[in-house]
Amino acid sequence: MADNTWLVAGLGNPGTRYQGTRHNIGQVVLDELLERMGARYTRTKVGAKAVGARLGDGGPKVVFAISEGYMNVSGRPIRKVMDYFSVPPQQLVVVHDELDLDFGRLKLKRGGSEGGHNGLKSITEHLGGDREYIRLRVGIGRPPGRMDSAAYVLQNYSAQEMKELPEVVGRAADAVESVLLEGLAPAQNKFH
Repeated sequence: MADNTWLVAGLGNPGTRYQGTRHNIGQVVLDELLERMGARYTRTKVGAKAVGARLGDGGPKVVFAISEGYMNVSGRPIRKVMDYFSVPPQQLVVVHDELDLDFGRLKLKRGGSEGGHNGLKSITEHLGGDREYIRLRVGIGRPPGRMDSAAYVLQNYSAQEMKELPEVVGRAADAVESVLLEGLAPAQNKFH
C-alpha cells in the first residue's frame, strides 16, 4: 500500500475505562470513518490496530490506525505503522482532543507546537522532531473552575455534550475525508 498512502491516526487511551472520555475523541472519529467504509481494525505486531482502504472511488490509499497503548506513548506504534506502509510525515493526519477550542469546534492545521498534548509530543518525538504532519483538533472545551486539565480530559462528556457528540464526530469524520480527497486548504475553508 505504498505510493501516496496516507495514515490517519486517532489518539486516545485503551480499554473500557477510557472509552467515553473526552481524551478519546480521536479514536471515536476513526471508528466513525471505519463504520462508513464497512471496515474493521486488525491487530498488528507494532502495538496498534490498523486497516488499509481506498477512500472513495479512485480516492487515495489510506491506513487508519489507533495505538493500543496509552496516549503519552502513542508515537512509537504510529511511527512503526508509518514505516511499514512508507507514509511520510507530510501524509500523516492525527485526530485529537483540544482543550483550547470550545466543545465541537474543529480546527485543521499542519505543523506547529504540540500545545502540551502528550500524544502529539510522543508522535513528534518519534518523528525525530518533525512537526509537519496535519492535525485535526476537535474541541472539548476548558475544564470548569479550577479543575485540573488532566482530570477533565479523562472524564465522560456532560449530558448536553452527549446529545451533540454524534454531530461533532460526523463533522470531524467529514473533515478528515475532505483533507484526503480535496487537500488541507479546501478542508480548512470548509470546516473552520
